[in-house]
Amino acid sequence: MTIHYERQGDIAVLKADNPPVNALGQTVRQGLVDGVARANEDGAKAIVIYGEGRTWFAGADIREFGKTPLEPYLPDVCNIVEASAVPVIAAMHGTALGGGLEVALGCHYRVAVPTAKMGLPEVHLGLIPGAGATQRLPRLIGHAAAIDMMTSGRPIGADKALTLGIIDKIETGDPLEIGLAYAQELIGQNAQVRPVSALPVPDAIDFDAARDAVRKKSRGQISPVVAVDAVEAATRMDFSEGLAEERRLFMELMKTDQRQGMIHAFFGERQVSKLPELQGVAPRDVAEIGVIGGGTMGAGIATAALLSGLHVVLIEMTAEAAEAAKGRIAGNLSGALKRGKIEQDKHDHILNDALTCATDYVALSNADLIIEAVFENMDVKKEVFGKLDTVAKAGAILASNTSYLNVDEIAASTSRPADVIGLHFFSPAHVMKLLEVVVGKETAPDVVATGFALGKRLGKISVRSGVCDGFIGNRILNTYRSCADHLILDGASPYQIDKVMEGFGFAMGPFAVSDLAGLDIGWANRKRLAPTRDARERVPTYADKLCEDGHFGQKTGRGYYVYDGRAKSPNPDVMPLIQAERAELGLTDKGYSDDQILRRYMAAMVNEAAKILGEGIARRPLDVDMVLLFGYGFPRYNGGPLKWADLQGLPALLEDIRSFAQEDAYFWQPAPLLEQLVAEGRNFEDLNKEAAA
Repeated sequence: MTIHYERQGDIAVLKADNPPVNALGQTVRQGLVDGVARANEDGAKAIVIYGEGRTWFAGADIREFGKTPLEPYLPDVCNIVEASAVPVIAAMHGTALGGGLEVALGCHYRVAVPTAKMGLPEVHLGLIPGAGATQRLPRLIGHAAAIDMMTSGRPIGADKALTLGIIDKIETGDPLEIGLAYAQELIGQNAQVRPVSALPVPDAIDFDAARDAVRKKSRGQISPVVAVDAVEAATRMDFSEGLAEERRLFMELMKTDQRQGMIHAFFGERQVSKLPELQGVAPRDVAEIGVIGGGTMGAGIATAALLSGLHVVLIEMTAEAAEAAKGRIAGNLSGALKRGKIEQDKHDHILNDALTCATDYVALSNADLIIEAVFENMDVKKEVFGKLDTVAKAGAILASNTSYLNVDEIAASTSRPADVIGLHFFSPAHVMKLLEVVVGKETAPDVVATGFALGKRLGKISVRSGVCDGFIGNRILNTYRSCADHLILDGASPYQIDKVMEGFGFAMGPFAVSDLAGLDIGWANRKRLAPTRDARERVPTYADKLCEDGHFGQKTGRGYYVYDGRAKSPNPDVMPLIQAERAELGLTDKGYSDDQILRRYMAAMVNEAAKILGEGIARRPLDVDMVLLFGYGFPRYNGGPLKWADLQGLPALLEDIRSFAQEDAYFWQPAPLLEQLVAEGRNFEDLNKEAAA
């Protein structure tokens, strides 16, 4: 039984007992319906609903996702609760999210502990609230505040909920006790039922303006805009009609590709670090870590570790460089302090006690795990690991933050290759969520487990990768970036490509991203790969000329764009360089449409991802999707490149690649795995299911 019924005097108590988060599964929904009916039949004067354990109803039961819904449906439950002739009090603690908050809105009165949080995160699943919140919440807090909660998906604390009018009071104590006390108070006042649905609808706002603002923020995501439509329905319809309109809009969103993409992202985020190979493998203990290099990346890694409670020893070449690194870390911590992520005492403790800056590798002798974050050069990396091999204690893990280089070659420079692993952070490392855990051919299983345990402690989405140039993310990046370069040679402009990909949902197009990262990075990588480059590979040189002139993007104020503060405009020097190279190569403008650019760009991304899967560099399609979502700005509502490919249909995608190969057979070599899946009538999701079986 997940809802327990008991009487305490005149008060009927409905206790939710569905650990761990009192999710609103079928038995919970039925228990609420039965409990409210019984309380009305028993002559109770009030009903208190509360959650056993750590929370009120935290939301829908994810075990029911994708399955045929079972009665009673949540909208009906909320209506039945609200229709009770006996006042119903929600006694809230923990989190009241999604359907959990909708149940609370169906109650007549709401009390919460000070630490309670509540929100409507359905937009993160490509949906809108579907159990009455779009109609009830505006009646409580107004249209603008309701739209903000629904379209942002952000939870709010009890204080703000009280200010807005979502809850009636805040009380410290046990949720059952504060619920009973409030019920007794209401009984003493002879308080009557107070259905939210009976409250007047506030005056209409400018919904067109609200839609435009939400559309701009959501960058192509449908559900936030639909949430505004649903709220507007409250101003045009009576409550029952508004509920029907909410349900209609909800069911339309259920059928969209975006909803499928966001559900895939939701589950992928939870599954990606669960590796069968690590079951029963205990990670090594890590209390102190070393970081070599205090530049932007090293300081970011150190900051992330310090914020997680680890002691950090940071090594720099000189005392001046070490002091500058400490200043970068202090700046990062200052930002966390301003945003309320840490308190002043933790800020001070980290800088005064938890961080040690040094110039001698001997200071790393007690570190449990050491991460190098030095210049991306194999000789430099090998020199660092050779030194570490002599000073690190037995059992210490030696990790490289390399973005491209061969982890096995780095490991071979030590006498302990089993202790070596790649931990590829993304800049800024204390902010970006992705961590690629790069497993070498000799990396020990407990070292892999430690990498994932560290990622979890740092709040990262950790993804396993094998060893290849660029691993999962940067290898795919290099491929779709090469595709963009080919499009440039054949007639597109950097600005058209950026516009197309931003329209697809990326926050920035590939050329704006290059400016942000620094054009010198790509320049150095092109020079590194030049000696082994296949003669058939098309590599334009116009970007090298920008770099030769000292134009590296945002950090120099000029790259593909010219920067004036936050504003940017196309660099007038770029197109003449491109046109000159086209003329030199005898190329003609093919006049690509936006759709043709998108098809080629995405086909290149998916094809390379399929090659990575086929080679075993990534174990599952969802691994690739999580890397692109959390490290490369792929729009979450498309689920990741391989989920997107499934939704588009693999046969059509393969047909595109084969047609492109008629122009450039070297670049557009179809991935064998993609060809196999199409031949067998299967898709990438089938591979995810096989891996989970």
